[in-house]
Amino acid sequence: MKKTKKTKTICRTGSCIVKRHGHVEEFDERKVYASCYAACLSTHMQKEEAESICSKVSRSMKAWVKTKRTVSSTDIFRQVTRELKRYNKDAAFMYETHRDIS
Repeated sequence: MKKTKKTKTICRTGSCIVKRHGHVEEFDERKVYASCYAACLSTHMQKEEAESICSKVSRSMKAWVKTKRTVSSTDIFRQVTRELKRYNKDAAFMYETHRDIS
């Protein structure tokens, strides 16, 4: 990602994320994985199960984001929640209710 002279952000990957405060950054599937993993571990899930679920969720999100040119972080949040619910409702609840823990 780089900024032009007019301070417009250009995403090299083709998928820009518009964050809640208005700034733009490239999609980073590691952030999806990390937040999913934290939610899974907070339900006392075994690490191996959490890794498996989060790999599936992050792969799905990467594919979903590729179909978009620009997407909001709120849309990503909702989509991750939906995906996580497919695998573990408790982890999805933790993800959904602890959005601003950092």
